[in-house]
Amino acid sequence: MEYFHVNFGNDHKKEDGGSNLKPMDSEQLREYGHKMVDFIADYYKNIESFPVLSQVQPGYLRGLLPESAPTRPETLQDVLQDVQTKIFPGVTHWQSPDYFAYFPSNSSVAGFLGEMLSAGINMVGFSWITSPAATELEMIVLDWLAKALKLPDNFLSTGEGGGVIQGTASEAVLVVLLAARDKILRAVGKELIGKLVVYASDQTHSALQKACQIAGIHPENCRFLKTDSSTEYALSPNSLREALSQDLATGLIPFFLCATVGTTSSTAVDPLLALGHIAKSNGMWLHVDAAYAGSACVCPEFRHYLDGVEEADSFNMNAHKWFLTNFDCSALWVKDRSALIQALSTNPEYLKNKASQANLVVDYKDWQIPLGRRFRSLKLWMVLRLYGLENLQAYVKNHIELAKRFEEFVSEDSRFEVVAHRKFSLVCFCLLPPQNDEDLANKLNRDLLDAVNSSGKIFISHTVLSGKYVLRFAVGAPLTEERHVIAAWKVLQDEAAALLRNSSKMTDSFA
Repeated sequence: MEYFHVNFGNDHKKEDGGSNLKPMDSEQLREYGHKMVDFIADYYKNIESFPVLSQVQPGYLRGLLPESAPTRPETLQDVLQDVQTKIFPGVTHWQSPDYFAYFPSNSSVAGFLGEMLSAGINMVGFSWITSPAATELEMIVLDWLAKALKLPDNFLSTGEGGGVIQGTASEAVLVVLLAARDKILRAVGKELIGKLVVYASDQTHSALQKACQIAGIHPENCRFLKTDSSTEYALSPNSLREALSQDLATGLIPFFLCATVGTTSSTAVDPLLALGHIAKSNGMWLHVDAAYAGSACVCPEFRHYLDGVEEADSFNMNAHKWFLTNFDCSALWVKDRSALIQALSTNPEYLKNKASQANLVVDYKDWQIPLGRRFRSLKLWMVLRLYGLENLQAYVKNHIELAKRFEEFVSEDSRFEVVAHRKFSLVCFCLLPPQNDEDLANKLNRDLLDAVNSSGKIFISHTVLSGKYVLRFAVGAPLTEERHVIAAWKVLQDEAAALLRNSSKMTDSFA
């Protein structure tokens, strides 16, 4: 299948099989770069016509590509032709306006330009001396974003805390967990690591569980406390107090609490203020994971979901989810940078320099897991500058209005049910079975998900809430408009009608 036609004109005739291609030459970069930008622009121009979810089977690509790398160079035209015919069929198009699965992963012209510039400079900014602008711009741009979110001043780089761009929220929760672990072990003794306990709701992202595994926290000391519809799947302060009381009575050491603003399954919001008071009174580190919903909190009408963040020790949001900043760009702020540095710092002789030795600068290598890091702040800086906060707020609010419209569609159709209260741009819903049978309902919704996604017209995902198989419709792709939401609802209605007819026939045959 040819996704779109790329016209290279006569330029490719000048290529000698790529044999004159140098590793870096400004004029070749100009020529090839223009072709690549045209290729990507055509991709976005035609993206709406592609199957959103890749329809290939596992292992499809091995039979289409050679078993070994080429000995001689090939032309750019040949490579891009293979991208069209062989790679694109195996791509799930996250930027498609018909993409409604998981959570969004935004791209934008500004984000793309920042990514280009970062790739062009291609520096490795692990310490200030390696590229002073990379460190200082990151500090400044994260202060800008912190102020847009109205985070407390002690999260700013002008105090004892500051921000750092991690690759993902998974990395963010790992580094603060390590900082919290080492901080408590310095107080109680490292031999007591087996008594350390972590707390979160059962709706918390699985990244916390992985972080605990890496950090050496015993699995039996990870408390993922049960939530239900009575609290809209938010962590109950009473449940936390009860768990803490039981653990303290047995000599365990509570040290880390992860609260979430916008859980993955249903965008539940944990009560930050109440949880923060409990954490502080028990000497625990409170981390707030707002990877998805943090972007919405730049809007004044949604900022209240962060009330209580002043009690937190760390806060994280993914600008690459819903803030028009190309992946990867996960913003993490801490109140006490020294806790991160003590847990993660190394200082080999070959990295020593006068500025670092004199403690005059920030070295971000000591705030993250890897040594190397990209110039990621460029794209966030360009997004903030080229769009401005007003446009970014309008962008987020438009998606929320579209989700509200979809929620209204579901509510008005008696065959469907809205399962969880919508707060942002995610709607959790399910198709109701002809009879009140939970097993049948779950099967019906699994079948609906498969039917919708295999059509290639839209892509949605699922979760399980209180034992119920639930469909998730997340609005947030950069190109999504009202017409795409309307069309998606029509696809869901048509597939649901077909399933209900078949289900009714099967029921009649067993009667």
